[in-house]
Amino acid sequence: MPIARSRPQTNLYYAMLFVGVVLVVFTVGYRLAGWSWSDALYMVVITAFSVGFGEVVPITDPWLRAWTIALILFGCTSIIFVTGTLVQWLTEAQIQRALGGKRMENEIEKLKNHAIICGYGRIGKMIASQLEAGGVPFVIVDQASDRVAEVREAGRLTLQGEATDEAVLKAAGISRARVLATVLPNDAANVFITLSARNMNPAIQIIARGEVPSTERKLLQAGANRVVLPAHIGADRIAHLILHPNARELLGTQTKSRVEFEHHLTELGLDMEEIEVGPDSPWAHRRISEVESESAGRLLAVAIMRKEGGTDLNPGPTAMLMPGDALVVMKRALRK
Repeated sequence: MPIARSRPQTNLYYAMLFVGVVLVVFTVGYRLAGWSWSDALYMVVITAFSVGFGEVVPITDPWLRAWTIALILFGCTSIIFVTGTLVQWLTEAQIQRALGGKRMENEIEKLKNHAIICGYGRIGKMIASQLEAGGVPFVIVDQASDRVAEVREAGRLTLQGEATDEAVLKAAGISRARVLATVLPNDAANVFITLSARNMNPAIQIIARGEVPSTERKLLQAGANRVVLPAHIGADRIAHLILHPNARELLGTQTKSRVEFEHHLTELGLDMEEIEVGPDSPWAHRRISEVESESAGRLLAVAIMRKEGGTDLNPGPTAMLMPGDALVVMKRALRK
Protein backbone atom coordinates (compact mmCIF):
# COMPACT_ATOMS: atom_id res chain seq x y z
CA MET A 1 0.00 0.00 0.00
CA PRO A 2 1.62 3.28 -1.12
CA ILE A 3 1.64 5.28 2.10
CA ALA A 4 3.64 8.16 0.69
CA ARG A 5 1.12 8.82 -2.06
CA SER A 6 -1.95 9.00 0.17
CA ARG A 7 -3.03 11.42 2.81
CA PRO A 8 -1.78 10.45 6.28
CA GLN A 9 -5.31 10.49 7.67
CA THR A 10 -6.43 8.00 5.03
CA ASN A 11 -3.41 5.80 5.65
CA LEU A 12 -4.12 5.76 9.38
CA TYR A 13 -7.73 4.80 8.71
CA TYR A 14 -6.67 1.86 6.54
CA ALA A 15 -4.03 0.83 9.07
CA MET A 16 -6.58 0.68 11.87
CA LEU A 17 -8.94 -1.24 9.62
CA PHE A 18 -6.13 -3.70 8.83
CA VAL A 19 -5.45 -4.25 12.54
CA GLY A 20 -9.15 -4.84 13.19
CA VAL A 21 -9.40 -7.40 10.38
CA VAL A 22 -6.32 -9.27 11.69
CA LEU A 23 -7.72 -9.42 15.23
CA VAL A 24 -11.14 -10.64 14.09
CA VAL A 25 -9.93 -13.20 11.52
CA PHE A 26 -7.29 -14.87 13.72
CA THR A 27 -9.54 -14.84 16.80
CA VAL A 28 -12.18 -16.70 14.81
CA GLY A 29 -9.49 -19.12 13.58
CA TYR A 30 -8.44 -20.07 17.13
CA ARG A 31 -12.10 -20.31 18.11
CA LEU A 32 -12.68 -22.82 15.28
CA ALA A 33 -9.72 -24.79 16.64
CA GLY A 34 -11.68 -25.30 19.86
CA TRP A 35 -10.36 -22.44 21.99
CA SER A 36 -12.64 -20.24 24.06
CA TRP A 37 -13.30 -16.72 22.83
CA SER A 38 -11.29 -15.17 25.66
CA ASP A 39 -8.28 -17.46 25.10
CA ALA A 40 -8.41 -16.89 21.34
CA LEU A 41 -8.55 -13.08 21.62
CA TYR A 42 -5.85 -13.02 24.30
CA MET A 43 -3.56 -15.14 22.12
CA VAL A 44 -4.07 -12.86 19.13
CA VAL A 45 -3.43 -9.67 21.10
CA ILE A 46 -0.21 -10.77 22.82
CA THR A 47 1.11 -12.20 19.56
CA ALA A 48 0.22 -9.24 17.34
CA PHE A 49 1.73 -6.75 19.78
CA SER A 50 4.83 -8.93 20.24
CA VAL A 51 4.40 -9.23 24.01
CA GLY A 52 5.64 -12.81 24.07
CA PHE A 53 3.93 -14.14 27.22
CA GLY A 54 3.89 -17.62 25.70
CA GLU A 55 1.19 -19.87 24.30
CA VAL A 56 -2.17 -19.75 26.04
CA VAL A 57 -2.83 -23.34 25.04
CA PRO A 58 -0.05 -25.71 23.92
CA ILE A 59 0.06 -25.66 20.11
CA THR A 60 0.98 -29.08 18.71
CA ASP A 61 -1.20 -29.25 15.61
CA PRO A 62 0.82 -28.39 12.44
CA TRP A 63 -2.12 -26.44 10.99
CA LEU A 64 -2.48 -24.40 14.17
CA ARG A 65 1.25 -23.69 14.19
CA ALA A 66 1.05 -22.42 10.62
CA TRP A 67 -1.92 -20.27 11.65
CA THR A 68 0.15 -18.82 14.53
CA ILE A 69 3.08 -18.07 12.22
CA ALA A 70 0.70 -16.22 9.90
CA LEU A 71 -0.62 -14.31 12.91
CA ILE A 72 2.92 -13.25 13.84
CA LEU A 73 3.59 -11.99 10.31
CA PHE A 74 0.28 -10.17 9.78
CA GLY A 75 0.00 -8.98 13.37
CA CYS A 76 3.45 -7.41 13.52
CA THR A 77 2.96 -5.90 10.06
CA SER A 78 -0.34 -4.32 11.05
CA ILE A 79 1.12 -2.77 14.21
CA ILE A 80 4.11 -1.41 12.26
CA PHE A 81 1.67 -0.03 9.69
CA VAL A 82 -0.33 1.77 12.37
CA THR A 83 2.79 3.15 14.06
CA GLY A 84 4.29 4.32 10.78
CA THR A 85 1.16 6.10 9.57
CA LEU A 86 0.62 7.72 12.97
CA VAL A 87 4.18 9.08 13.01
CA GLN A 88 3.77 10.25 9.41
CA TRP A 89 0.54 12.03 10.24
CA LEU A 90 1.98 13.87 13.23
CA THR A 91 5.24 14.71 11.47
CA GLU A 92 3.58 15.97 8.31
CA ALA A 93 1.19 18.12 10.34
CA GLN A 94 4.12 19.75 12.12
CA ILE A 95 5.99 20.27 8.86
CA GLN A 96 2.97 21.78 7.14
CA ARG A 97 2.38 24.10 10.09
CA ALA A 98 6.00 25.24 10.04
CA LEU A 99 6.12 25.68 6.28
CA GLY A 100 2.73 27.39 6.23
CA GLY A 101 3.82 29.86 8.89
CA LYS A 102 7.06 30.58 7.06
CA ARG A 103 5.29 30.98 3.74
CA MET A 104 2.80 33.39 5.29
CA GLU A 105 5.62 35.42 6.83
CA ASN A 106 7.28 35.67 3.42
CA GLU A 107 4.04 36.84 1.80
CA ILE A 108 3.51 39.47 4.50
CA GLU A 109 7.07 40.73 4.03
CA LYS A 110 6.25 41.38 0.36
CA LEU A 111 3.23 43.57 1.17
CA LYS A 112 3.37 47.32 0.62
CA ASN A 113 0.66 49.96 1.07
CA HIS A 114 -1.51 47.31 2.63
CA ALA A 115 -4.03 47.39 5.45
CA ILE A 116 -3.64 45.87 8.90
CA ILE A 117 -6.79 44.71 10.68
CA CYS A 118 -6.40 44.23 14.42
CA GLY A 119 -9.14 41.88 15.56
CA TYR A 120 -11.12 39.29 13.62
CA GLY A 121 -14.45 39.55 15.36
CA ARG A 122 -17.73 40.49 13.74
CA ILE A 123 -16.51 43.87 12.54
CA GLY A 124 -13.10 42.56 11.53
CA LYS A 125 -14.70 39.89 9.34
CA MET A 126 -16.88 42.48 7.60
CA ILE A 127 -13.88 44.71 6.95
CA ALA A 128 -11.85 41.80 5.57
CA SER A 129 -14.66 40.81 3.20
CA GLN A 130 -15.02 44.37 1.90
CA LEU A 131 -11.27 44.82 1.40
CA GLU A 132 -11.02 41.45 -0.32
CA ALA A 133 -13.86 42.39 -2.67
CA GLY A 134 -12.12 45.70 -3.38
CA GLY A 135 -8.78 44.07 -4.12
CA VAL A 136 -6.96 45.77 -1.24
CA PRO A 137 -4.17 43.65 0.30
CA PHE A 138 -4.42 43.22 4.05
CA VAL A 139 -3.17 41.17 6.98
CA ILE A 140 -5.21 40.23 10.04
CA VAL A 141 -3.80 40.19 13.57
CA ASP A 142 -5.64 38.19 16.23
CA GLN A 143 -4.61 36.29 19.32
CA ALA A 144 -7.31 33.58 19.24
CA SER A 145 -6.04 30.37 17.65
CA ASP A 146 -9.49 29.37 16.38
CA ARG A 147 -9.94 32.70 14.62
CA VAL A 148 -6.46 32.52 13.13
CA ALA A 149 -7.23 29.03 11.83
CA GLU A 150 -10.46 30.35 10.31
CA VAL A 151 -8.57 33.15 8.57
CA ARG A 152 -5.98 30.77 7.15
CA GLU A 153 -8.64 28.37 5.92
CA ALA A 154 -10.15 31.29 4.04
CA GLY A 155 -6.77 31.87 2.37
CA ARG A 156 -6.14 35.23 4.03
CA LEU A 157 -2.89 36.46 5.51
CA THR A 158 -2.81 36.45 9.29
CA LEU A 159 -0.56 36.69 12.32
CA GLN A 160 -1.38 35.19 15.69
CA GLY A 161 -0.49 37.43 18.59
CA GLU A 162 -1.41 40.46 20.64
CA ALA A 163 -1.79 43.54 18.45
CA THR A 164 -0.67 45.57 21.46
CA ASP A 165 2.76 43.98 21.06
CA GLU A 166 4.97 46.17 18.86
CA ALA A 167 6.84 43.08 17.63
CA VAL A 168 3.59 41.71 16.21
CA LEU A 169 2.80 45.02 14.49
CA LYS A 170 6.31 45.07 13.07
CA ALA A 171 5.85 41.54 11.73
CA ALA A 172 2.59 42.67 10.13
CA GLY A 173 4.59 45.25 8.15
CA ILE A 174 3.35 48.38 9.85
CA SER A 175 6.28 50.39 8.51
CA ARG A 176 5.08 49.64 4.95
CA ALA A 177 1.33 49.70 5.63
CA ARG A 178 -1.00 52.41 4.36
CA VAL A 179 -3.76 52.04 6.95
CA LEU A 180 -4.38 50.27 10.25
CA ALA A 181 -7.86 49.46 11.57
CA THR A 182 -8.00 48.48 15.21
CA VAL A 183 -11.47 47.09 15.88
CA LEU A 184 -11.07 45.20 19.13
CA PRO A 185 -14.01 45.35 21.57
CA ASN A 186 -11.61 46.64 24.23
CA ASP A 187 -11.24 50.44 24.16
CA ALA A 188 -8.05 50.41 26.24
CA ALA A 189 -6.42 47.98 23.82
CA ASN A 190 -7.46 50.11 20.85
CA VAL A 191 -5.94 53.21 22.46
CA PHE A 192 -2.68 51.37 23.15
CA ILE A 193 -2.52 49.95 19.62
CA THR A 194 -3.16 53.42 18.21
CA LEU A 195 -0.31 54.89 20.27
CA SER A 196 2.08 52.13 19.21
CA ALA A 197 1.11 52.30 15.55
CA ARG A 198 1.45 56.08 15.41
CA ASN A 199 4.87 55.88 17.05
CA MET A 200 6.06 53.16 14.66
CA ASN A 201 4.71 54.79 11.50
CA PRO A 202 3.85 58.51 11.76
CA ALA A 203 2.42 58.55 8.23
CA ILE A 204 0.02 55.63 8.58
CA GLN A 205 -3.72 56.26 8.59
CA ILE A 206 -5.34 54.84 11.72
CA ILE A 207 -9.03 54.03 12.01
CA ALA A 208 -10.04 53.02 15.52
CA ARG A 209 -13.15 51.53 17.03
CA GLY A 210 -14.62 52.90 20.24
CA GLU A 211 -17.31 51.39 22.42
CA VAL A 212 -18.18 54.50 24.43
CA PRO A 213 -18.26 58.13 23.24
CA SER A 214 -15.77 59.22 25.91
CA THR A 215 -13.12 57.05 24.24
CA GLU A 216 -13.29 59.01 20.99
CA ARG A 217 -11.26 61.93 22.34
CA LYS A 218 -8.64 59.58 23.78
CA LEU A 219 -8.25 57.74 20.49
CA LEU A 220 -7.87 60.99 18.57
CA GLN A 221 -5.27 62.20 21.05
CA ALA A 222 -3.46 58.87 20.72
CA GLY A 223 -3.11 59.48 16.98
CA ALA A 224 -6.19 58.02 15.31
CA ASN A 225 -7.29 59.74 12.09
CA ARG A 226 -10.84 58.48 12.33
CA VAL A 227 -12.86 57.01 15.20
CA VAL A 228 -15.88 54.82 14.60
CA LEU A 229 -18.47 54.25 17.32
CA PRO A 230 -20.54 51.26 16.13
CA ALA A 231 -23.13 51.58 18.90
CA HIS A 232 -23.64 55.29 18.18
CA ILE A 233 -23.91 54.69 14.44
CA GLY A 234 -26.40 51.88 14.96
CA ALA A 235 -28.58 53.95 17.26
CA ASP A 236 -28.48 56.92 14.90
CA ARG A 237 -29.36 54.69 11.99
CA ILE A 238 -32.35 53.14 13.77
CA ALA A 239 -33.61 56.55 14.86
CA HIS A 240 -33.32 57.87 11.30
CA LEU A 241 -35.27 54.89 9.97
CA ILE A 242 -38.01 55.58 12.50
CA LEU A 243 -38.13 59.31 11.78
CA HIS A 244 -37.78 59.15 8.00
CA PRO A 245 -38.85 55.70 6.75
CA ASN A 246 -39.87 56.76 3.25
CA ALA A 247 -36.67 58.65 2.49
CA ARG A 248 -34.52 55.75 3.62
CA GLU A 249 -36.58 53.23 1.67
CA LEU A 250 -36.22 55.34 -1.44
CA LEU A 251 -32.50 55.65 -0.92
CA GLY A 252 -32.12 51.92 -0.47
CA THR A 253 -34.00 51.04 -3.67
CA GLN A 254 -32.31 53.57 -5.93
CA THR A 255 -28.64 52.95 -5.11
CA LYS A 256 -26.44 49.89 -5.28
CA SER A 257 -24.75 50.68 -2.02
CA ARG A 258 -26.82 52.73 0.39
CA VAL A 259 -24.09 52.93 2.99
CA GLU A 260 -21.55 54.09 0.42
CA PHE A 261 -23.96 56.68 -0.95
CA GLU A 262 -24.74 58.06 2.50
CA HIS A 263 -21.03 58.25 3.23
CA HIS A 264 -20.47 60.32 0.09
CA LEU A 265 -23.33 62.62 1.02
CA THR A 266 -21.82 63.20 4.46
CA GLU A 267 -18.42 63.95 2.94
CA LEU A 268 -20.08 66.56 0.72
CA GLY A 269 -21.92 68.10 3.66
CA LEU A 270 -25.32 66.91 2.43
CA ASP A 271 -28.15 64.91 3.91
CA MET A 272 -31.39 63.39 2.68
CA GLU A 273 -34.65 64.15 4.49
CA GLU A 274 -38.34 63.47 4.15
CA ILE A 275 -40.76 66.37 4.65
CA GLU A 276 -44.41 65.61 5.26
CA VAL A 277 -46.82 67.91 3.41
CA GLY A 278 -49.79 68.32 5.74
CA PRO A 279 -53.12 70.05 4.99
CA ASP A 280 -51.87 73.24 6.64
CA SER A 281 -48.40 73.10 5.14
CA PRO A 282 -47.36 76.21 3.21
CA TRP A 283 -46.12 73.85 0.49
CA ALA A 284 -49.50 72.23 -0.11
CA HIS A 285 -50.78 72.89 -3.63
CA ARG A 286 -47.41 74.39 -4.58
CA ARG A 287 -45.10 73.50 -7.48
CA ILE A 288 -41.62 72.05 -6.98
CA SER A 289 -40.11 75.08 -8.71
CA GLU A 290 -41.66 77.36 -6.08
CA VAL A 291 -40.36 75.23 -3.19
CA GLU A 292 -36.82 75.16 -4.54
CA SER A 293 -36.92 78.87 -5.34
CA GLU A 294 -38.09 79.87 -1.86
CA SER A 295 -35.37 77.75 -0.24
CA ALA A 296 -32.73 79.79 -2.09
CA GLY A 297 -30.95 76.65 -3.26
CA ARG A 298 -30.80 75.00 0.15
CA LEU A 299 -33.20 72.25 -0.91
CA LEU A 300 -33.20 70.03 -3.97
CA ALA A 301 -36.27 67.89 -4.64
CA VAL A 302 -35.38 64.25 -5.18
CA ALA A 303 -38.77 62.53 -5.15
CA ILE A 304 -42.40 62.87 -4.14
CA MET A 305 -43.95 60.00 -2.18
CA ARG A 306 -47.60 60.28 -3.18
CA LYS A 307 -50.37 59.85 -0.61
CA GLU A 308 -52.29 57.49 -2.87
CA GLY A 309 -49.17 55.43 -3.46
CA GLY A 310 -46.33 55.53 -5.93
CA THR A 311 -43.23 57.65 -6.19
CA ASP A 312 -42.34 60.46 -8.56
CA LEU A 313 -38.58 60.31 -8.96
CA ASN A 314 -36.73 63.49 -9.95
CA PRO A 315 -39.95 65.49 -10.21
CA GLY A 316 -40.09 68.28 -12.75
CA PRO A 317 -40.50 71.97 -11.81
CA THR A 318 -44.24 71.86 -12.55
CA ALA A 319 -44.92 68.85 -10.29
CA MET A 320 -47.56 69.75 -7.71
CA LEU A 321 -47.39 68.90 -4.02
CA MET A 322 -50.65 67.74 -2.52
CA PRO A 323 -51.69 67.35 1.15
CA GLY A 324 -50.59 63.96 2.48
CA ASP A 325 -47.61 63.71 0.13
CA ALA A 326 -44.05 63.39 1.38
CA LEU A 327 -41.27 65.36 -0.29
CA VAL A 328 -37.81 63.81 -0.24
CA VAL A 329 -35.17 66.51 -0.51
CA MET A 330 -31.41 66.83 -0.50
CA LYS A 331 -30.20 69.53 1.87
CA ARG A 332 -27.07 70.74 3.55
CA ALA A 333 -26.21 68.71 6.63
CA LEU A 334 -26.07 70.54 9.92
CA ARG A 335 -22.56 71.10 11.20
CA LYS A 336 -21.92 69.68 14.67
